[in-house]
Parts: sequence; structure tokens; C-alpha cells
Amino acid sequence: MSTLPAEPHLLVVDDDREIRDLLGRFLVRHGFRVTTAADGVEMRARMAEDRPDLVVLDLMLPGDDGLTLCRTLRAEGDRTPIVMLTAMGEDVDRIVGLEMGADDYLPKPFNPRELVARVKAVLRRAAPPDVAPAPDTAPDAPGEPSYRFAGLVLDPATRTCTAADGTELDLSAGEYDMLLAFVEHPRRVLSRDQLLDLARGRQAIAFDRSVDIQVSRLRRKIEPDPKQPSLIKTVRGGGYLFTPEVERA
Repeated sequence: MSTLPAEPHLLVVDDDREIRDLLGRFLVRHGFRVTTAADGVEMRARMAEDRPDLVVLDLMLPGDDGLTLCRTLRAEGDRTPIVMLTAMGEDVDRIVGLEMGADDYLPKPFNPRELVARVKAVLRRAAPPDVAPAPDTAPDAPGEPSYRFAGLVLDPATRTCTAADGTELDLSAGEYDMLLAFVEHPRRVLSRDQLLDLARGRQAIAFDRSVDIQVSRLRRKIEPDPKQPSLIKTVRGGGYLFTPEVERA
């Protein structure tokens, strides 16, 4: 089970000073340590000074907008969780934000309590699992089994997925959870609702299209040909089917 840091550090990036201040005070009251920034330049400076556990990032910013900043961070290999805020409410904007690497999306106006719930859900998914010490009487007791499929090995103990040549796939917390849900239920059609429950939980308060985005991103990392997926099949009107044979190691 994953747990939150004792006092999660959030970086709130919004060009509206009143919103920054209101959000900052509200989040502090709910047990977070908060730093704020007005634009991408300040965001970079704050992240260099003190790495946050999560970034609350507004989409509409002066200079580089939120999508550009999110895309740049992910291209640099920065996996800091991001919850994106925007006044735009269309699904296409949500989808683009998730495609750029955001972990969740919240349209303005929103209830601050919903933001707290989503931030906590994203932090839980991103946190490493708790590791309990092995009892003295059995120091070499095995942990959770690994899963082997299609030349890959998924290890729940380390939350990693490794190729045959030893290369570790760069999976986000959400992508890992989605893949684990598939390997634990191979050759079974899973609806979007089932995947939400298995991979993210209802605490994420996610919308169904976020499942499609996570599947699309996952396909790009595990499929031999993402344009013609063979490992994760779409079942029209049903959901998704994970086709490989899965072995426990």
C-alpha cells in the first residue's frame, strides 16, 4: 500500500495572484506545504530550489502555457506529478493535457475540496509502495510475484516493467497501475469502469476518457506497433482486452 509524504509539498502555478493565495491557504489548512509561482520562469526557479511532490499547473499562463511546460518537463524526464487546471471545459482540452503527460485534469471553476481529493489520489498513485521488513525467522521470504508477458517482466515489488534486454520502461504511476490491472486480468474484457476501479480507484474522480488516454500512452510504450495494437485490443462497446499469455514468476 502506498502512503502520502508526511507533509506533501505542492507547487501552485497560476498567474492570478488571488487564486494562488486562496488555493495556497486552503491547501495549507489541509496539511500541505505550499509554494506558488506566477509563470513558467518562476515555476522552474521554485522547482530548482525545492522539489515539489506535485505541481498544480494552470493551463493559461503568460509566456509558456501549461501544456508547453508539462510537455517540456516530461521530455526532460521529469516525472513530478501534475494536476492541470484550466478555464476550458471541453473534452479535447482535457485529452491534450493528459497526452502531454499531466496526471489529472480539473476544469475551472472547481470546488477546492475536489482539488484536494484529486491531489491526494495522484500522490497516492505516485508514491512508492510501503515495504514491510521481512520477519527475522524468514529473511528470504519471497515478495509479490512478478508477471512475464510478451518479452516483458512486471515487478509489483519495485513497480517496474523491464524488457528482455534489461531496459526499464519509463512508465508513469498511472500507466504502471493500468498495466498491472491488465496483467492481473489477462484475456478478459475490462470495461472502462472496471479499469477505473482496478487501476486508479474512484478516489481519482476520473472521467472515462482518461482511461482511453492512459491506454493510448501505454500502448506507445509496450506495443511492437502502437498504430496496430496487438497486446491491448479495443473491444467495441465493451472496453479493452489484454491478449498475451501471462506467467507468474
